[in-house]
Amino acid sequence: METQKKSFLSVRDLKVTYQSLGKTVHAVNGVSFDIAEGETLGLVGETGAGKTSTAKAILRVLPDVGAKIEGGEVFLEGEDLLKLSEKNMRNVRGNMISMIFQDPMSALNPVQTIVEQVAEPIRFHNQISAAEATSRAIKMLETVGITADRVHEFPHQFSGGMRQRAVIAIALACEPKLLLADEPTTALDVTIQAQVLDLIKELREQLNTSMLLITHDLGVIGEVCDNVAVIYAGQVVEYGSKVDIYDYTAHPYTIGLFASLPDLEKTVDRLTPIEGLPPDPTNLPTGCMFHPRCPYATEECRKNRMELREVAPGHYSRCIRNGKEG
Repeated sequence: METQKKSFLSVRDLKVTYQSLGKTVHAVNGVSFDIAEGETLGLVGETGAGKTSTAKAILRVLPDVGAKIEGGEVFLEGEDLLKLSEKNMRNVRGNMISMIFQDPMSALNPVQTIVEQVAEPIRFHNQISAAEATSRAIKMLETVGITADRVHEFPHQFSGGMRQRAVIAIALACEPKLLLADEPTTALDVTIQAQVLDLIKELREQLNTSMLLITHDLGVIGEVCDNVAVIYAGQVVEYGSKVDIYDYTAHPYTIGLFASLPDLEKTVDRLTPIEGLPPDPTNLPTGCMFHPRCPYATEECRKNRMELREVAPGHYSRCIRNGKEG
């Protein structure tokens, strides 16, 4: 699964597990994708599909207790991040790769001012004075719409939208080459969501930053992303360009996601949700992960694991029906 441009980030067969109450939680089960320089990949799926675990594994910030990267490779400009020492990885975080976490209030330090938190990575990665780091931090905060008269305030003094802007400023302070955005607009109202998305797009274009955008909102994916990976039960079930996913939907799970959305051009009495619930990650189903909820499941689907198949150039689907007549 390679993009037409040269791959900047390449994730191959990534597997992540957690130990909980004596059971093994299979969170990520062989995820693979590529992101070219300057492009955005949307990682979309239901809650618990393994999206955040994938991003944290790339950045190597999984919990020390209970979490384990069982296998796979994460190449950034040809270098496998999973083989770097922790010391070298600290030089990558914030400098080469940054992450916008889902909840800005828990991501920010409540006892430090906003400008102090933005200045910290700038000073760490650039070896400059505190005064110079503060000056750069103020400029970065002004770039995201936080005026100089407010930069010395604390997180609790900011609204949710302003806190999210502060988190974006921290993430982009050192102009990273890759941004991992974990549902950056989930906790915001619709108007602020649009402002934050526009801000991320503008700054990403200015810095030519690649981005992995994690969300469950297909509308956000359509607005921001170049390519899309649909993830279910820790596996990518469909992968391709935005046009492929939206106009030539191939996998039954992706079809179900779109059927769950309201369409202003159609009059329907009820939406069509996907039946059932995502599988228990401590006891995954045999065969195709989606077969217990799939209206097209066959006996072969229940017995055999499905591999990603190329159904069109650059468009992949993990379904036995794809590529077959009917």
